[in-house]
Amino acid sequence: MHLVVALGGNALLKRGEPMTAETQRGNVIKAATALAALAADGHQITITHGNGPQVGLIALQAAAGPADGAYPLDILGAESEGMIGYLLEQELRNALPAGADLATLLTQVRVDPADPAFLRPTKPIGPVYDEPTARRLEAERGWQCARDGDKWRRVVASPEPLEILELKAIVTLAAAGVMVICAGGGGVPVAARPGGGFAGVEAVIDKDRATALLAQALKADMLLLLTDVDAVYLDFGTPDARRIVSAGTAALSPDSFAAGSMGPKVQAALRFTEATGQRTMIGRLEDASALVAGTAGTKIEVGAAEITTLAPLAH
Repeated sequence: MHLVVALGGNALLKRGEPMTAETQRGNVIKAATALAALAADGHQITITHGNGPQVGLIALQAAAGPADGAYPLDILGAESEGMIGYLLEQELRNALPAGADLATLLTQVRVDPADPAFLRPTKPIGPVYDEPTARRLEAERGWQCARDGDKWRRVVASPEPLEILELKAIVTLAAAGVMVICAGGGGVPVAARPGGGFAGVEAVIDKDRATALLAQALKADMLLLLTDVDAVYLDFGTPDARRIVSAGTAALSPDSFAAGSMGPKVQAALRFTEATGQRTMIGRLEDASALVAGTAGTKIEVGAAEITTLAPLAH
């Protein structure tokens, strides 16, 4: 099967972990091992990845430099795409048989500069803070912060991805059997200029939405959304939390899930599965092979307006 696999930024750098190069590489090695196992099973793989923790860290590093050294989020996103892509490609080469064809492709994604998302930032980036620290940073740096689990994080605009500019190159490489790493961090957000061409915009695109767009274009057999939780939950974070084992597309609404985390994943799953009729699986990075086999995580497929199976909260 042709699998389009999205690695969550939090799957590569888990919540609360030190944001060091060593920590990042250790997690990338785990990701490469899981993806190499899928390739060993005969699957063709195209890879995307998040960049929320990483782009936020780069932004903090830039802010600590000279006053005129700050860069906009599109350039910082491109930096994070290169950094994570480099680590992934290197460790995949180490994990795959000799001679495997891989390529990391810097990817631009067109957005609408009039997208209402620019007025309602929802995309968490950077490290987590306690609430007093988040409020202080809002006042000092002009940020907007929002709750992320039991912590707080900076949030930025996350406009809708409309077009992958490098799509033809990605299709060509995938057709030649190359394992492509692309659309990192949802791609670098750009907008069409009135006189022609494109220019970067201040935002971070949700990588799951961009991945759904890519998976449709590639006619993928499955969309695999890998994160740091084992499945999609109803009433997540409450004593009534229940793990969704499988659900029909008509049973779920993205509005029922957190806008900055699981909501975009559910939305991406619905878009891909409804458009193609193919399954989407959502779950943990370390469960990748079991997700493809349908024995772990949450399975979303075309179906009736009901959630087919629930299980108790995993401990």
